[in-house]
Amino acid sequence: MLTGVAEIQDGAGPTGRPREYRVEELAEAAGVSVRTVRFYRERKLLQPPRKEGRIAWYGEEHLGRLRLIAELLERGHALGGIAELIGAGESGRGLAELIGLTDALIAPWSDETPVHLGWEQLQAAFGDQLTERNTAESVAQGYITVEDDGITHVSRRLMDATTALVAEGVPLAAVLEVSRRAQEYADATAGLFVALIREQLLGALDHVDELTPAEVARLTEQVRRIRPLARAVNEAQFALAMDRRVRDEVRRLQQP
Repeated sequence: MLTGVAEIQDGAGPTGRPREYRVEELAEAAGVSVRTVRFYRERKLLQPPRKEGRIAWYGEEHLGRLRLIAELLERGHALGGIAELIGAGESGRGLAELIGLTDALIAPWSDETPVHLGWEQLQAAFGDQLTERNTAESVAQGYITVEDDGITHVSRRLMDATTALVAEGVPLAAVLEVSRRAQEYADATAGLFVALIREQLLGALDHVDELTPAEVARLTEQVRRIRPLARAVNEAQFALAMDRRVRDEVRRLQQP
């Protein structure tokens, strides 16, 4: 459960009255700067304070809102998306449900583990194939970042496969060429699945302001069920395609 959502409730001061804060006190309690509080007010992310003369008084609901914003930022939401979620909650839709749907949609699909290799390890694996051109191609494909003491690859599995293919005698440049083309095909396949889900299941998101909390919850569960199905279909299609292509290649080699 979102702690920020749970904390949006009235607190009480020593006198039994709801606790109120000046802007400096609110910022300190929320762990942000006064400038941040004012920025959120300007962006309408924070409710208007109670005015008493020239003094602005903030309550526990403002503190809860600041904590909620901080939590959503930590989850990777942009301020624009946070504003939409908060606006949805204020218009009667369940904020927690909308956040759950957004999280289900943007959660990472890959579970790859990055790996760091020093220059000596890379030299041992690739020898004179560790050229500026091959390194630049790897960077361009988005798989590695170059650092002073070596490189970091986004996927240990892909890195292990690359070094294994080179060890078998396949030139690194050829591996990178196949990698580039495979990435293009993978992007196209991913686009097909995204379009399928968008057009067949998430069309309701074009009218998100009309969704009830129950409908949002149903969509969230659908997205969570479909994610592993898309991966399974893609893996099965690739395996079947390899069967077909290998059989065709073997028949070609056996022809007189």
